[in-house]
Amino acid sequence: MRILTLVRHAKSSWNDADLRDFDRPLNNRGLKTAPEMGKRLAEAGYKVDIIISSPAIRAITTAKIIAKEIGFSVQKIQQNSEIYDASVNTLIDIVSSLVDSSKRVMLVGHNPGFTILGNYLSNARIDNMPTCSIAQIQFDVGSWESITEHSGELIDFDYPKKP
Repeated sequence: MRILTLVRHAKSSWNDADLRDFDRPLNNRGLKTAPEMGKRLAEAGYKVDIIISSPAIRAITTAKIIAKEIGFSVQKIQQNSEIYDASVNTLIDIVSSLVDSSKRVMLVGHNPGFTILGNYLSNARIDNMPTCSIAQIQFDVGSWESITEHSGELIDFDYPKKP
């Protein structure tokens, strides 16, 4: 069994028009919701073997904040530049090439790719992954490369404004 956790980065700032999209930081709301969502994971007993993040500032900052909350070493977070602005096919390739010794993986990245990936991999329909949302998809497979379309079960979908 494998669990893939998709985390869309927390809310980012658009205040500085001179910044490249890649360099946009989290805004105040993002800096508040990222630790809150990490605490929700920690309270649920969430464990992860590896965290892989887009290197975009808003994504890696979100990854570090959540890692701290769940007790995962920030130094062990891996960055994969292919996650930034990735198509669903690129994201599928990233998931398929994960090391099989890692059974619980968190990817931190961006829309629209993460919403599309969640819908492609799971048995559920997610209309949109809002900022700092978390989708956990469970697969009954022995290898990441065995994952196919709709082969996963969406076991949790949480977001900051969820009632």
